[in-house]
Order: sequence, then C-alpha cells, then structure tokens
Amino acid sequence: MTKLEQLIKELCPNGVEYKELHEFLTIKNGSDYKNFGNGDIPVYGSGGIMTYIDTFAYDKPSVLIPRKGSIDKLYYVDTPFWNVDTIFYTDIDTTKAIPRYVYHCLLREHLEQYNTAGGVPSLTQKVLNKIKIPLPPLEIQEEIVRILDNFTELTAELTAELTARKKQYEYYRDMLLDFGSECEWRTLGEICDIVDYRGKTPRKTDEGIFLVTAKNIRKGFIDYNCSKEYISIDAYEEVMRRGIPQIGDVLITTEAPLGNVAQIDNDKIALAQRVIKYRPKEKSVLLSNFLKHYLLCTEFQNRLYKSSTGGTVKGIKGSKLHQLIIPIPPIEEQTRIVNILNRFDKLCNDISEGLPAEIEARRKQYEYYRDKLLSFEEVRM
Repeated sequence: MTKLEQLIKELCPNGVEYKELHEFLTIKNGSDYKNFGNGDIPVYGSGGIMTYIDTFAYDKPSVLIPRKGSIDKLYYVDTPFWNVDTIFYTDIDTTKAIPRYVYHCLLREHLEQYNTAGGVPSLTQKVLNKIKIPLPPLEIQEEIVRILDNFTELTAELTAELTARKKQYEYYRDMLLDFGSECEWRTLGEICDIVDYRGKTPRKTDEGIFLVTAKNIRKGFIDYNCSKEYISIDAYEEVMRRGIPQIGDVLITTEAPLGNVAQIDNDKIALAQRVIKYRPKEKSVLLSNFLKHYLLCTEFQNRLYKSSTGGTVKGIKGSKLHQLIIPIPPIEEQTRIVNILNRFDKLCNDISEGLPAEIEARRKQYEYYRDKLLSFEEVRM
C-alpha cells in the first residue's frame, strides 16, 4: 500500500467532499501597472509575464486564472506579483486548500470549457466560483502535490534542455551559414521553381485534404496539431493547379507570421494563401535541406524583415521575396552543413524521437496520473 493509499484509508475512508471554489478561495481582479516604477516584481497578463515593476498586488502563493484570451493557460505563483485586468488571482484559505493542489485541480478542469464569449474566450467570476473540486484533508493534498510535482519538474527540466539545444542549433546554424563574397550568390527566383499560393482559400470541410496554412508553419517544421483545417478533394485539385507539393519542398510564410519556414514531409496536403513554395531547379546545385536552414538563419531573416512592409503585421510580396539572394556553396559543403544542422533539428523538432517527443510523453504521463489521483469518490452527506 502506498503512502497516499494509506492516508486515504485513514483520513477519508467514506469519500471526499467536493467544494465550490467560492467556499475556500476568493477570486480577485487585476489592474493597471503603468504608474509604477521598474523593479523585479513580475506583472502577469493572460499570456504570461509582461514586464517587471517595483510594487506587488499580492505576495502569497496563488493560482492565476486568465479572464480573457488564453483561458486554459494557468499560472502558479509563490512569489510577490502584480496582475493586470485580463487575469484573475486567487486568495486561497490555506486551512482548507493548498494553493499548489488547487492549481493541479484547475488544470484538470480544462477551463476553456467554461468560456462565456463567442469571440475572444472569456471567463467570469460567477462561472468560476461554481466550479467544484475535491478537497481531501491537507495531508492528502500534500502527498498528491508531491507526486504530481515530480512529473512537472521533469517536464520543466526537459523543456529547459530543449531551449538550450535550440539556442545551440541557432548558434551553429548562423556560424556555418556565414558566407562571404567568395561564395556564389543567386536570387531565389533564379535558383528555384516557385509557387505562390495566392487567391481565395476554398470552403473548409470536416474531413478531406489537410490544409497547411501560415499558422501551421513554424520555425523549421509543420505543426499539424495547432490548427486542423481540411478542404475537399475537388477543391484540392483547384487550389493545387499551380503546383502539387512534393516531399522536400521548402515553404515560407509571407505574412501573419512573416518568415516562418518548413519543409514538406507529407505530400498529401494542400497549401493555403500567404505560403510560398520553393523547389531547387537542380539538386546538384542547391539542396532543399540547405535552403531550409538558410532561410531560417538570422542573416536571411534580418534581410527579409528589412524588405517587408507594414506596421504591426509585417508582410512581403512574392515578387520582392524572390529577389532576395542566397549563397550557393559547393554541393559537398552544403552536404556537410546539412548533416550537422539536421542533427540539431531532429533533436529540437522531431515529434517522434527528439526532445519534443519526450516532453509530450511526460506531459501525457502527468495528465494520466493527475486525473487518476484527483478522482475521488464523493462523500454522501
């Protein structure tokens, strides 16, 4: 029998009471911070830390719950903080509930299901206060927190490792792709076959051909999970009349966001507007993998942004993008560079083998045990 099982047997053999949030905590609003000076107190909004000031709103452990925006993204804070009006903080009665325990319980609730708005996702105090969570004795809460925190700490370590590896990749990428005047330089329009997927995107369907939009293209890979849209087979034939995508083709976004790059790894996809596809005309002159890494490098990205237009939303016309030049070193040198950078790329982005796969596995493991540990039989009054 585990320690947790023993505690449950001793302290709540007949079940656990479920309490509404308002019974053991108070949800409080945030406010503006702009009249304060700079400091080391973090200011939280619905997207995370915004800035640092010299004044705190609360200095006890608290769970921060977004009021608008990313309402499924909770924060546990145990140092002094300030919060703006897009995120609530909680004043928790610690004689009844451990703040870290409340955090794990609310993660399990998937607060996005309580959205009260049709546009920007929103939560209200009225709705939140009625949410019920199990409240076993504090000793049991402490043991559950200890177990679940072991999973989150490992995930945090892996995430920090991934961040370090990405920085390492960026360093070596920029160093290896730093070419001078001795290297041949040619425009993208000269060296590649190009397809600019302009025009109106056809009506979406519930199933069919996966539509890769600018939102799916990240810094080096296609994210098939962030946005799932489909078009019919008939629409696919119309949209792809300019050019069928092939595995290895290099994609770059022209707006919202600008300059994200990926390489096609599945030819059973459709491509939406604001995406340009490049395919080297001669594989003996330019490798697709080399092109992908170079379009991601800092030097090219800087030139891309200097050539863009727009204020908050930056964009570039295809005709201008095609005129940007890239280096064409000997194919042997391209191969050497690609072999080095691909190893970093696999570690950082591969969802089947690399660190992202390990992080995802740990996340699922945490969710499994969290849901299991927080599923108590409710005591009958």
